[in-house]
Amino acid sequence: MHHTLLNAYDSQLRTSAEMLRQSSTGSHGPLWFALFPGGRGFVTYESLDGAGEDEIAELVDAAVEHFDARSDVKVIEWKTRAHDVAPGLHEALISRGFAPEEPESIMIGEAALLAQEVRVPAGVEIRPVRDAAEIWAMEEMRGSVFADAEWRARAEATLAEWSAGSDTGLWIALVDGDVVSAGRLEPVPDTDFAGLWGGATLPQWRGRGIYRALTARRARSALLQGKRYVNADCTDLSRPILERSGLIKVSTTTPYILRQPSV
Repeated sequence: MHHTLLNAYDSQLRTSAEMLRQSSTGSHGPLWFALFPGGRGFVTYESLDGAGEDEIAELVDAAVEHFDARSDVKVIEWKTRAHDVAPGLHEALISRGFAPEEPESIMIGEAALLAQEVRVPAGVEIRPVRDAAEIWAMEEMRGSVFADAEWRARAEATLAEWSAGSDTGLWIALVDGDVVSAGRLEPVPDTDFAGLWGGATLPQWRGRGIYRALTARRARSALLQGKRYVNADCTDLSRPILERSGLIKVSTTTPYILRQPSV
């Protein structure tokens, strides 16, 4: 099962699937480039198999040069996966100023395993967002959880997508009208997958089943949209919750970040 899920991930969820609704800025060889809200340049690829150390170093240089030519890029993220064959990639990134962030687990599983009833404390309401004010409240909450100084830019981008009729599902948990937890469901066109992204819960509301219930509601929505699998890149905080629901860790992903000198 592990290899089946990993093969599905590599064949269906890399390159163009990672750039839905983002601004594509070109490509170079196997590399794909995109620009995300907040001025984050993004580098990805399906595979670097067959490339040697010198060729990989040249690809890193090409990515840096590509984004250096843009004044709207504040940071560059190169997304690595532990199961890739990429000799010398870590060294090439470090020598050019990239710094690795904390690895995250790549989790995949059957949506049906998550789509179960989960009890939450009395007074907690879980539902999709209904208006712009709730989107702003959701993104502000996420910004506080992740200490994200760019949360306003992300809120504007999320609101623009929602207003345009995006198929991304925005789910929130409310207590007395305040957003205490949130997450997105992003169905990936022409694949078997829907992504579980943006999960966050205020510290004082953790450990009460809210995040698990929010995940179950999103999985149920994925099934209704004909998706077999759900996937997520998650921290050690949320990984045990997903594992208890039946998701499997198939690999890890580590973002390498290069901050532009002007930032």
